[in-house]
Amino acid sequence: MLRFDCLRAMYPELENCLVVTIMGATAAELQSLGHRPNFFYLQHAMGLASSTGLGLALSLPEQKIIVLDGDGSLLMNLGTLSTMARYRPANLVHVVFDNESLLSVGGFPTATGAGTDLEGIARASGVPKVLAVRTVEDFKTAVDDALRGHQLTTIIAKVEATGPSGYVTDLSLLENRFQFRRHIQSLKRR
Repeated sequence: MLRFDCLRAMYPELENCLVVTIMGATAAELQSLGHRPNFFYLQHAMGLASSTGLGLALSLPEQKIIVLDGDGSLLMNLGTLSTMARYRPANLVHVVFDNESLLSVGGFPTATGAGTDLEGIARASGVPKVLAVRTVEDFKTAVDDALRGHQLTTIIAKVEATGPSGYVTDLSLLENRFQFRRHIQSLKRR
């Protein structure tokens, strides 16, 4: 399946969540669907989307947080799975798009292409709900269930190693930081 098709399927559900995503193909494809002030694109922080999402989930327990991660990014910070499992924020959904490559930085293969099992690692780390999906329909169902549910969930979505033709967008990433902060502040005033 294609990551873009997954993003398109889940996009309507992201309106009321705080969304943290890695840069590169995932961010470019998400932005192509339409940027929202509740989207935060991590620049120069490969591996830290899950940690950022965890911090948000712990500090904003009434707000649903969804992290859009990649296999290469997660492999750079595997300890985040055990840290997430330790705290078990019920409002955190961690989506990992596993394309078995570092697509956004040249397409080099990752360890998942050689047998590393992110689903198994997440389970062994103690994440209470872990799913692996291979179709857009299963992905949509898993995301919908996780967003309605009340437990830490990691979804490993096996996707093809294809992406957009370019990664440049017209969004100022510095402004994105301020916009995201303002959005969070507006939530606290409600």
